[in-house]
Amino acid sequence: MGKPSIGDQELALLQYIAEHNNASVGEVASGFGEPRGLARSTVLTMMERLRGKSYLRRKQVDGMYRYSPATGPGEVMRSAVGQFVEKTLSGSVSPFVAWMSERSDVSDRELAELEALVHQLQSRRKET
Repeated sequence: MGKPSIGDQELALLQYIAEHNNASVGEVASGFGEPRGLARSTVLTMMERLRGKSYLRRKQVDGMYRYSPATGPGEVMRSAVGQFVEKTLSGSVSPFVAWMSERSDVSDRELAELEALVHQLQSRRKET
């Protein structure tokens, strides 16, 4: 079984901390919390909740706790997408694929990534 699920705000916080690695609570409260109207205590609670869920780790440096992601940002995003597909789409990616096909602003890079993914899936299928 994977890690516990996280909400949108927690995911945004994790992404912020990934971009500002080894950040203190004060730094995160200032850079992430203040623009969103979150009190320092709220940011601390969220960070400790994420640490309890094993998404963050902390290390004491010069008498101050510094937080960093416990895993790479790719793993967190994959987990969030997986939870979305399982909970919201009942395990089917078809609604997502249909939504993607209706988007008019798919970049060349995104299209190339999707084509590579389809190729990878087809290759795996041939192996089994």
